[in-house]
Amino acid sequence: MKKICFIVSLVLLACNGSKSTVSNELNTVSQSISGSENSFANQEDIAKTLQFLTSDELEGRNTGSKGIEKASYFLEGVFKQNKVKPYFKSYRDTLSNYDLPAYNIVGYIEGNDPKLKNEFVVIGAHYDHIGRITPVNGDDIGNGANDNASGTTAVTEVVKYFAKHKTNKRSIIFAFFSAEEKGLLGSKHLAKKLKEQNLNLYFMFNYEMIGVKMNREDMLLYLTGFGKSNMAQKMNEYAGENLIGYIPAETQYQLFRASDNYPFYTEFEVPAQTVSTFDFENFQFYHQPDDEFELMDTKHMTNVVNKTIPVLEKMMNAPSKEIQMK
Repeated sequence: MKKICFIVSLVLLACNGSKSTVSNELNTVSQSISGSENSFANQEDIAKTLQFLTSDELEGRNTGSKGIEKASYFLEGVFKQNKVKPYFKSYRDTLSNYDLPAYNIVGYIEGNDPKLKNEFVVIGAHYDHIGRITPVNGDDIGNGANDNASGTTAVTEVVKYFAKHKTNKRSIIFAFFSAEEKGLLGSKHLAKKLKEQNLNLYFMFNYEMIGVKMNREDMLLYLTGFGKSNMAQKMNEYAGENLIGYIPAETQYQLFRASDNYPFYTEFEVPAQTVSTFDFENFQFYHQPDDEFELMDTKHMTNVVNKTIPVLEKMMNAPSKEIQMK
């Protein structure tokens, strides 16, 4: 997430610890993302994608850097290998509001219903992070495993599922946002651009910081802007369990405004919300060098993906717009 407010930095603790270097060749990792035989995600695929995105070779994925360029090629590869078309002329949506070359990576799967395919859902996550930062124990790379390679990895798995099965009645735009850490610039750019094109947007769904499980059993994920729509209630109904909940920190730190859902809410005035498992208690290394692959719970991440894919399928295939603003 972008920096929320000064008080957050008081809550999140600086850290010490060792760091092991992850070294993967782009082509080798890209070959692992072409979709498995399973209906949903598997832990091995999630770990391989996450490991590449958090490797030191990407230098913390700072917007406009050589490192994030490698990440953008990787994400384009996800779309290409799964035969997902670009929504625009190419997968690269060049930001108009940043002074260095920066790109959202945007793909598209048309809906299979003759009428509902004219309605769209946007599923996204930001793939940028903060690059090189103040060293801790000699480590100056903010690898951004939880923030937000974890959410990016989740979206790659959602892409693979719908590309393989093509069960979506409504059309899907998949967006990997750049420059979130610079002030939601990637999502602001794309939301404005789509609004100017009069896109018929049903809802926007965003993954943010899902790498570590919350220390509670009454929910798997919390939803930002919990009371602004009935999205949480409908997701739990579709899931047949209490999948989504509310935590007070979501209101305290105004998290609804802190991630890439927010520009879609302001531009379109439709349900646009983020799921997360970062609760300010379960992970101490926000914007720290130790936000590393080794600290991520890939079993938990796999559970998040496997729980949300069938729910997203029901959300986008409902005969009417059941998810509504309150």
